[in-house]
Amino acid sequence: MMDWTDRHCRFLHRQLSQHTLLYTEMVTAPALVRGGALHLLDYNADEHPVALQLGGSDPAELAEATRIGAEAGYDEINLNVGCPSDRVQSGCFGAVLMRDPALVARCVRAMQAASPVEITVKCRIGVDDQIPQETLPEFLSQMVGAGIERVAIHARMAWLQGLSPKENRDIPPLDYDLVQQMKGLFPNLHISINGGITTLAQANGFLDAGLDGVMVGRAAYHTPADVLCEADAQIYGATTVSRPEDAVRAMLPYIDAHLDNGGRLNQITRHMMGLFAGRPGARAWRRQLSEGAAKTGANSEMVRTALEDIEALAGTLQEV
Repeated sequence: MMDWTDRHCRFLHRQLSQHTLLYTEMVTAPALVRGGALHLLDYNADEHPVALQLGGSDPAELAEATRIGAEAGYDEINLNVGCPSDRVQSGCFGAVLMRDPALVARCVRAMQAASPVEITVKCRIGVDDQIPQETLPEFLSQMVGAGIERVAIHARMAWLQGLSPKENRDIPPLDYDLVQQMKGLFPNLHISINGGITTLAQANGFLDAGLDGVMVGRAAYHTPADVLCEADAQIYGATTVSRPEDAVRAMLPYIDAHLDNGGRLNQITRHMMGLFAGRPGARAWRRQLSEGAAKTGANSEMVRTALEDIEALAGTLQEV
């Protein structure tokens, strides 16, 4: 979710769900430790619970990045060993580390020693020519041995040679059964499943089957209301359901504050495009935000007007 789940995206998603755990886009340990890019850790206090996702392969550097992230107040530090991006491969972290579970174990031990915040791992079921039925249990065994108690498993292989990062999200077949088998092998390990999950009904199915959590990425971004508005009620037992209209209204003062601090409107509105996906007026909503955010002097009033238009359309349809 690099370049997607930034702080503005997460603040929006928190307006839709109060209980789901939000993750940052992956931040590389070298960027924090050597590059001093501490702005990548910026977040709003309303985002809690929120996890910092780190990428790296040097135990000392990851330990320092973890210390920095913990001091910034994150609720969890997650080591990403699943991203197949070419940018990640060139830095020797991400999914390529599935080939070296012993190194990953050293990394997480160093991270745990650097901070009291829980360290978790996100991985694939394997990479390239690995046999996942053999390598995934070995990988998880080493993680458990290193003291890891929670993992998220993307139920696809990652083909680091021959497939683009985009193709790696769609082409390798999903093996949900293998992930569920891992729960049987590691009953005390908190296992969340990831990959190709688009609805709350699917998520509930995995939870009912015995898995401990479900991680939703692209669907939560492109159709956030469909995934998040009823998540608190269906998953966490809350008594209320959120509405995208209310989320937009909650974003208006946030937009104003961002603009007052010199930010650009489209830095926020680009994450709001899919709020009304599948509803009448969704295309007009996207167009108004896309075109309006580029206009000189555009501010939250443009967003308010777009919201009023879609609400007026809904009212007209109800009257008919």
